[in-house]
Amino acid sequence: MILLSNNDRIKNDNSDDKIFYHNPRYVHHLSLSFRNRLTKLYSEYLCNHHIILDLMSSWVSHLPTNIKYKKVIGHGMNQSELSANKRLDSFWMQNLNETQNMPMEDSTVDIGLIVAGWQYLQYPEKVSIELSRILKTDSLLIISFSNRAFWNKSPNIWTNSSELKRIDYVQSILSSNGWRVEKIFNDKTYEKNLFGFYNKESDPFFSVIARNNKSNN
Repeated sequence: MILLSNNDRIKNDNSDDKIFYHNPRYVHHLSLSFRNRLTKLYSEYLCNHHIILDLMSSWVSHLPTNIKYKKVIGHGMNQSELSANKRLDSFWMQNLNETQNMPMEDSTVDIGLIVAGWQYLQYPEKVSIELSRILKTDSLLIISFSNRAFWNKSPNIWTNSSELKRIDYVQSILSSNGWRVEKIFNDKTYEKNLFGFYNKESDPFFSVIARNNKSNN
């Protein structure tokens, strides 16, 4: 079990996160091969009857385009980006480093998603506990990330860890707070070169899938 110290939670840039995320960024922060791998993973776990929570979202959710889900609820830090995300049925804005209590009822979500967001959490334990309240018992949380980040906004526990240590870190926090880790992906992805061959290594794909093993009763 990982116990975070005050130093682990410190960021290089401690200014208000609202300032950093004030201007929208309509760019992809992950490579095409990573995004395709992520969408493929979602197609294997997400069903059309699911209510989905896309936590720490932006202007894209990387969901399969051929499936209409029962409901997709988004959360993020920039209203313009969230408004531009056509997959979201509703959304709210909240800085999870200031407050972790989310405006959602108990046991109302089937699947929780976090993409390239965990690396910015200063209190991941509290977030994981809150998610176990919101997600139904036995529901899944899928946390995916690569080796990219806005490093000045990532806490020391992330910036000072290797790629494998980051996987262990996510797994440890979840396991210590009512989740049962069921699957871990540590995959290489590749981009096509000019002639169509897959020979250029791209963003590594990491994903931790955990089941809500904590009773919400």
